[in-house]
Amino acid sequence: MRATVATLPRPFDGPRSPHVNTKYPVRAVSAACVADGKVLLVLRGRAPAKGRYAFPGGRVEPGEGLDVAMRRELKEETGLEALAWRPFRDVLLKASEPGAFDYALTVFLVQETSGTLQAGDDAAEARWVTLREAETLPVTSSTLVVVRELLAEAS
Repeated sequence: MRATVATLPRPFDGPRSPHVNTKYPVRAVSAACVADGKVLLVLRGRAPAKGRYAFPGGRVEPGEGLDVAMRRELKEETGLEALAWRPFRDVLLKASEPGAFDYALTVFLVQETSGTLQAGDDAAEARWVTLREAETLPVTSSTLVVVRELLAEAS
């Protein structure tokens, strides 16, 4: 997916059907967890971005708040609970193939977590990595942009 940092149009977060207007992006969230000069990445087990590393995250369920969705996705994919967070960046992810949806992604900076790290749900792997390690992995382009920004801020 190609990432664009932008002002987002009204997100689409309703049910999928042939009668739904899909010109609006699907609302999604991610948890950019930072600790000790490292970020938490998961290896995606399903599309979009299957086989690539990204921040834990996913679609916002209808009626769900953004921070609630971020905490749910983080717990499902990593076993971790977010204790301290703030919205960090909005990113428009354009569809990578015909028929796919655009995503209006809100990235949360998570500064404190608790729990035991364990990959779950659609994450095949979950691990803390340095910037140097992230740059050698198959990481989504939008994730790498944010990793560089976050770890530059942290140092």
